[in-house]
Amino acid sequence: MGFNVSVRQVDAVTLVTITGSVMWAEAEALHELFRDLLAKGQKRLLLNLSGVKHLDSSGIGALAWAYVTIRKVGGELKMVHLGKQVQYLMELTSLYKIFEDFSDEESALNSFH
Repeated sequence: MGFNVSVRQVDAVTLVTITGSVMWAEAEALHELFRDLLAKGQKRLLLNLSGVKHLDSSGIGALAWAYVTIRKVGGELKMVHLGKQVQYLMELTSLYKIFEDFSDEESALNSFH
């Protein structure tokens, strides 16, 4: 399965849709993407993970790194449409305690300050 990322702006929130498998190489690409978005001043990010079919420890690490990095600069990182496998891993790793996640995009977008 491939890996694809699309980015679009919805008012002041950057919506990042990720599909496919997120493993070591893809995790590096996500690091670069998040650094680029922050460099452009985009600090309100919403990740749509509905199309993520596989997430390994590198992918989880990239998400955790992004969360910490974005919070350090006063930003927010939230998630929407977690697939079953991603939701299971968030629970298994206890990351569900730090990430706000939403079942629909409208609620997620409205939650940003």
